[in-house]
Amino acid sequence: MTIQKISSPNVPDPPPQTWSNCLVVDGVAYFAGATAPGAGPGEYAQAKGILTKIKHLVEAAGGSMADIVKVTIFVTEIKNREEVWRARREFFTGNFPVSTLIEIAALATPETKVEIDAIAHIGASRR
Repeated sequence: MTIQKISSPNVPDPPPQTWSNCLVVDGVAYFAGATAPGAGPGEYAQAKGILTKIKHLVEAAGGSMADIVKVTIFVTEIKNREEVWRARREFFTGNFPVSTLIEIAALATPETKVEIDAIAHIGASRR
């Protein structure tokens, strides 16, 4: 078993010795919970910014968004979930990944409304 850290010039690395944005273990990519600081105040803008980060990382790992099989989405206001789903429809087609949507009291900063993590099987969509 090998563990490979994935980076993208389009996604800033976290501070050293904190976490990895993406690790691939035997063809399975695990994406850390991502946020989109500066993407905008709304759930749509934040979800779109986060999914863009995930897209850059999955492509750096040699895969595509079609390889993502699971997403977990954390929101601070579940009543605005349609905004997250609207952004998600811009990134996924065909078989959408299985998904969990969870409302929580707060995220890392007061302006953060959405956080998403994901799992992908790199190359699965090409088989």
